[in-house]
Amino acid sequence: MKTYRAESAYAGLEAAADAGLRWDDFCRAATELLAQAIPFDSLCMGTSDPATNLLCGAVMHDLEEMSTESFVQAEYGAPDYNHFVDLAHRPVGVSILAEATEGKPELSRRYRELLSKSDIPHEMRGALRSGGRMWGVVTLYRSNGRSGFSPGEAAFMHRIEAVLARGLRRGLIVGDLQRAQRSSAAAVVILNAADQVVSATEAAEERFRQLGGDLWSRLPVAVGSVLAAARGDGGQWVPEMRIRSLAGEWLTLHGARVRGPEGLTTDVAVTISVAGPADIIPLVVEAYGLTEREQTVVQQVLSGGSTAEIAKRLHLSPYTVQDHLKAIFDKVNVSSRRELMSRIFFDHYVGRLHQQPTASGWFTE
Repeated sequence: MKTYRAESAYAGLEAAADAGLRWDDFCRAATELLAQAIPFDSLCMGTSDPATNLLCGAVMHDLEEMSTESFVQAEYGAPDYNHFVDLAHRPVGVSILAEATEGKPELSRRYRELLSKSDIPHEMRGALRSGGRMWGVVTLYRSNGRSGFSPGEAAFMHRIEAVLARGLRRGLIVGDLQRAQRSSAAAVVILNAADQVVSATEAAEERFRQLGGDLWSRLPVAVGSVLAAARGDGGQWVPEMRIRSLAGEWLTLHGARVRGPEGLTTDVAVTISVAGPADIIPLVVEAYGLTEREQTVVQQVLSGGSTAEIAKRLHLSPYTVQDHLKAIFDKVNVSSRRELMSRIFFDHYVGRLHQQPTASGWFTE
């Protein structure tokens, strides 16, 4: 790996992360830049829910023989080497499959059932973390005839982890938002053991389109993740994720094994509903890169507190509150409290104006 190429790629990735790209556009830009520093034949990069580590969406490059469904199923199936959820808890969240298996990649279930069938002997994976949470993932592949990934390349991947995470995190809050009234109807989909939709409520078709899939022919990545997670834990855990749709609307997905008269069946029910304030506002303010203290100040601003009131509630001086507000304004790219409230409220909350608030409403805390 040439040093000058690595530095050029790093500078380009930093610029792309700060450019305000949608997450999928950032993935495509990052793919081109990353290739300057680490040669690869194919790549998969995508977002994950920082609260649950479940995969939300993916952009694949030159992986025609590998479907997103098989990629997700391999991640949430039986225990294996270098699962993203495991990498997310390591000091260094990058690992080369050949090193993890001590030169025996066939020990990996993912290698045997997925990679070898796609003529891919070499794999390097990374969890993309920022602020202690995983905002996305990346996997690089090399085909037969190429050498494996080196420790130096893994070290570069670890170096750019926070940069890639920042680009994905900011991509969550970017996009042309539709201000039109959105449907609040929840969608329920029943999928059989072959991961095929066997029945669905009326709203399901539109929800699948909003997540980049088709109800009867193509599962969205987010649905596939929840589905695989629900199957992988024997029905003991109800996986949940939050994701922003292509229309800019925040949705919550749940997956659960379906019970029959004799116990659990092989079917899984996936519910897609509009996310409430308690689900999305903490995610939104964290996506702007705010510190824990800054998030607390934002919560107080949204509840209408003055500088003096916020200072009293948080046991701070008014000058310290003003310093926090200045930092918040810079990160969110606004110049006043009114603009801050407008940015968060109208971009992420206005679609719920006429809905009944729940007992856990974030604004009432």
